[in-house]
Amino acid sequence: MIDTAPRSSRVLLLPGWQDSGPTHWQSRWESLHGHRRVEQDDWLWPRRGDWMARLDEVLLQAPERALLVAHSLGCQLVAAWASHSRHTVRVQAALLVAPPDTERDDMPPNLFNWRPIARRRLPFTSLMVTSSDDPYCEHDRALQMAADWGSELVSIGPRGHINGDSGLHEWPQGQALLQQLAARSD
Repeated sequence: MIDTAPRSSRVLLLPGWQDSGPTHWQSRWESLHGHRRVEQDDWLWPRRGDWMARLDEVLLQAPERALLVAHSLGCQLVAAWASHSRHTVRVQAALLVAPPDTERDDMPPNLFNWRPIARRRLPFTSLMVTSSDDPYCEHDRALQMAADWGSELVSIGPRGHINGDSGLHEWPQGQALLQQLAARSD
């Protein structure tokens, strides 16, 4: 069988609900490292199918494989997309940061269409980064998602939702995790 997977990689940033603001580490990585943000049409009322179609579209625009760097709802996007797409070979690996538990009773109605959480094992290497005090996901739920997705799990202690309010700035530790993930999945 001929391997048709692209060889080199690029980094695609997958923000969560309401996008990543200017103080978010994803925005800083975009400026500092030239990573590409996957823009969605609707950041306020995100529709899972629309977001999945957009990710497919962006992945098909270039011949290189991608390293996906997802935050929050972007993690749920990766899981849902990988469960349905025929283009998963275009992904080298995924860094999944602070996945929310969209099945919680207190989730806003904007996120109801992200239920149920996709539970299929990801067909590429993945690393999940969690915080011990994430207000959107209890630790045991994060552990279950990591197990379901086949993701290695790294907890960085009490850092909230690992976003702009977490004081991470450029988050060099996250960049190091991304480089390690890229090396492991090459």
